[in-house]
Formats: sequence, C-alpha cells, structure tokens
Amino acid sequence: MPELPEVEALRGFLIKRLVGKSFARVQLAAISALKTFDPPLEALAGLEVEQVSRHGKFLDVDAQGVHLVFHLARAGWLKWHELAPTTPPKPGKGPLALRVVLEDDSGFDLTEAGTQKHLAVYVVTDPSQVPGIASLGPDPLADDFDQAAFDAIITGAGRSQLKGVLRDQKTIAGIGNAYSDEILWAARLSPFKPANGLSDEERTRLFQMMQAQLRAAIERAAGLAAKDLKDDKRTNLQVHGKTGNPCPVCGSVIAEVSFAESSLQYCPGCQTGGKPLADRRMSKLLK
Repeated sequence: MPELPEVEALRGFLIKRLVGKSFARVQLAAISALKTFDPPLEALAGLEVEQVSRHGKFLDVDAQGVHLVFHLARAGWLKWHELAPTTPPKPGKGPLALRVVLEDDSGFDLTEAGTQKHLAVYVVTDPSQVPGIASLGPDPLADDFDQAAFDAIITGAGRSQLKGVLRDQKTIAGIGNAYSDEILWAARLSPFKPANGLSDEERTRLFQMMQAQLRAAIERAAGLAAKDLKDDKRTNLQVHGKTGNPCPVCGSVIAEVSFAESSLQYCPGCQTGGKPLADRRMSKLLK
C-alpha cells in the first residue's frame, strides 16, 4: 500500500507533469471506484490544473476549484503515459480504474490489482467533502506537529497498542503497515506495547524515529518516476516484509505476527527483549 512517503513522491511527480495543463478527458473504467456524482467527472474537462496536494494517503488534483481526489488503497497504483492510449477503456476489464488524458495527450491511469477493489476516486469542490479526509488526524511532518502534539496523542490513546495508534488515520495521517513496522523497530519498541506504558524517554524516541523514518523515505523517493517508487520502498525497508532475515542492527531473526488479512514484522532482539510475540492467527486456531 502506498503510504505517506510514496504518496508525497507521487505528488511531486504529478506537480511537474500536471500543473499548468488542462484536462482533455477523464474516463472511468471501474464504476465502483467513483464515490461521488456531483460534480460529475465530465466537469473536469477543459479545466487547468493549478495544484496537487496530499492529505494523508489521499492525492488531490485541484483544477480551478474542482478537485479530483483519489486514494490508491492497498493494491492501487498510478501509471504515467507520455502519450496516453487513444482507445476508450472498457468498463470492468482488467486492473484499470480511471484514465486521465491531458490537453497535450499525456496522462495517467489509476490501476488496482487483485479482486478486492478499494481504490477510491472523488470529484468535489472542497477536499473536506471526502469523508476520509475530513476525519484525518494531523500530518506527522506538518510544521506545527511537535513533541507536545505527539505526547497529547499518546496520552489520549490510553492502553491502545502502539502499532494501532500509528496506523489509525484518524489519529495520525499517512502511516500504514510498513512504515509503522519500520518506526517501531527504529524506536526499539514492541508493536503491542500500550501507549500509556511509554516512559517520557520512549515517547521522545518514538516521535523522533517517526519523523526520521518518514523524512528519510521521502528523501530517497524524491525525483523517482512513479514506476520506480514501489521497488524503492521494498528495497529500503529494514524489517517490514523481511521475515526470516537477520536484523541489520542486532542480527536476530526478524519475526512475524499474522492476522486475518495482514501481518507485521519486528525484531525480537531490538524490540521485545528476545521474546517472540504470539501469532494472533495461530492463537485463534489453537483455542
């Protein structure tokens, strides 16, 4: 799933290619992807793109006050065309969800792999009309998001586990499964540690590692083409998706906890005092 660093890199990629150009046409291929009806997609035709913004994991293309907003979900991606296909997309065929064609015949496709379709597209006059944006927590890299703001979130989270706190978009915007694993590993904290169990030093360390991990990922991704961002993310992750590999810090074998539809990875040596965490999926089967 694209998270804050990749979405921020896509924002930069699109700013260079969209701003100052007008929409020629926007073509829907997956009816389920479009979540709004007023304004219609056709309202974008002829409008000039003025800005591309990011709200958490949402991208927002502002064309003279009409916003094309999209969320790539778990299996979605953006494919850029220097010369967009001229054949109209066939609804319901393949991974294509939406095609955008600009006045100079360049453009991009929004695609989604797999059978579970969660990619979402909105056309609105105000980004806050998108429910997911309206409910977002603060951006962890915003200028006004400091240690005090983070401490307030941790205090309010009570006994909630750190992994869930970092991933909750209503609490902190933009962090998903992969970077929450990376942040907790860098901060040397168990993903299941309750928020109210953190010492002052651990709170400070978690805040600093959260910002450091996200900023480093953004710096690595800056300037990359959209097609290269996913490989760059996978290559640079240290623990997420690395089950069975040695920890690059202490050499312990990276372990995994599986859930119904996802999993997390952690280093027992760095994060849990050498103790393995219970696999939640297996625990249920053994009951």
